[in-house]
Formats: sequence, C-alpha cells, structure tokens
Amino acid sequence: MNNDKLIFLFPGQGSQYKGMGSNIYKKFKIAKQIYNIACDILGYDLKKISFDTDNNKINKTIYTQPAVFTYNIAIDKILKAFNYYPQSVAGHSLGEYSALVSNGCISFESALNIIKHRAKQMDNCGIKRPGKMAAVINLHIKDINNIISLSKSNVVIANYNSNKQIILSGDSKDIDNIISYSKKNKIKGIIPLNVSGAFHSPLMEDAKISLEKIINNTKFNDVNIPIYQNNMPEKNINGNKIKNNLINQLTSPVLWLDTINNIAKDNSIDFIEVGPSNVLKKLNKNINRDLNNVDYRELIQ
Repeated sequence: MNNDKLIFLFPGQGSQYKGMGSNIYKKFKIAKQIYNIACDILGYDLKKISFDTDNNKINKTIYTQPAVFTYNIAIDKILKAFNYYPQSVAGHSLGEYSALVSNGCISFESALNIIKHRAKQMDNCGIKRPGKMAAVINLHIKDINNIISLSKSNVVIANYNSNKQIILSGDSKDIDNIISYSKKNKIKGIIPLNVSGAFHSPLMEDAKISLEKIINNTKFNDVNIPIYQNNMPEKNINGNKIKNNLINQLTSPVLWLDTINNIAKDNSIDFIEVGPSNVLKKLNKNINRDLNNVDYRELIQ
C-alpha cells in the first residue's frame, strides 16, 4: 500500500449493524471521545442505540445517520493515530459528510448538527410523501430506462453505484409498478430496498430546502485534500463549491461509478473503506478489479 495514493472512502446509510462501535469504544480513547461528544450534540444516548445488539433502533433513519457518521469519524481518527492519512476522500451519500470532516472542510460538531437535522427532515419527507427505492442488478442503463418508460413509472435513478448496480427512487406506487412490470415480463434483478423514503429524488425537495438553511449557516473551509463529491465527481478543494454540491446532493443522483473511475484516472488506487461494513469495497470490485482495497481492521491492530 502506497500512502501517497491512499484514498479514504466513507459509506452511508445501509452499512450499519446492531452492536456497531462497541469494540472500538472499549479499545480506543479517541473513539470514546468522539462518541461522548456525539451524545452531547444529539441530546440522546447514541452509544446505547449503536452498541445494543437486541434493539432495532439503529435501523431507523433518524438514528442510522448519526450512528454511521460517528462510527466513520471514529475510525478516521484511529487510522490517523496510526499514521494513515488520505491523499483524497469521497463518501457515498451520507458518507460525504464524513469525508468533509476527514479533509478538514467542516468540523465534526458542525457536520453532526447538519446530519441530526438531515435525518429528521428526510424521515419527515418519507412520512409526508411515501417513497421507496429498488436496486437493479446486472441490467444495462438503456434497458433500465426502457423498463421505466414501458411501465409508465415516474421514478428516477438515485445511485449509479457500479457497472452492475443502479438504484431507483420514487413514489411508492411507481416503484411497485416497476417491480410488478418486471415480474410479469420475467425481468430479473430488481430488488426492493428496506429504506424509509425515496432518497436522492425530487421527493426529498422539502428536506433539501430545510437543509440548505443550516448548511449555508455552516463554515466550509477550502481544503488541501481534495474530495470527489456525489454531485460533482471530480477533484474539488473549494469550500463554496463543496457547499453547493452538498446542498444539491439530497435530490440528485449519487455518481459513485464516476467518482471511483475519476479517482483511479488520477492515479490513486489504494482504497480504505472507513466505516462499519464493506459495502463500498464490494462496489469497487465491480467497478475496477485493479483497485487495491485495504481492510482498515488490519491496520489498527
């Protein structure tokens, strides 16, 4: 692994699991500090929600987002304590906030305040305008657009995750139409996702408007470590541009395939998934098999 080409990738919602963070909290002082600060900002016991292996609260959007973000930053701090530093960063959806803390664009406290608000507003959108998401596996983009058209469904592509995975987002009845149409026509590979709303779609517009106010009131620094953003997957170090891309992220598609391809083009090939799972590592393998994916657990023994 070459530290001069090291990329930190931060996962988002969907990477959580029950009991997440308990081990690092017990083992690392910096993790304990991060979790304690998070509990103070959130006004509830995030440790109890994250560490509990019996309760299902961690899978509720309002808790999932702060829990994943806090875990990501704890691992980021631990890796840096072991002298592993990224040359650039990227984060998938919610993970973008972790990336912006890692490269110094915003503070941990500011990001968590935004995420607390983001999670609540996205959850509210899901209640007001019920939506769903579905993964499409191993279908060409032309075929996907054809299915959307023929099924007369008003859905959008929310995530361009890899060469083999696209995520659709939209009104509940429209996602149901897509799934029903696919079954009738014996089209395989369209799988409903267990989420609370139509993320990265126009149905999140109210959350975006609300979130824009708090983001605009947050200081975003210019940075030395570039970020490749979901809404603009090229190198970026300008605080104001980063801020605008983050505002637009909620209703725009996650251009993850372009993000990873552009990082690779810029001659960075050593990736660490800085988070609780290996979701992004799996996507990387479907994007470019030449990429080196390092498990952070091997680095912090």
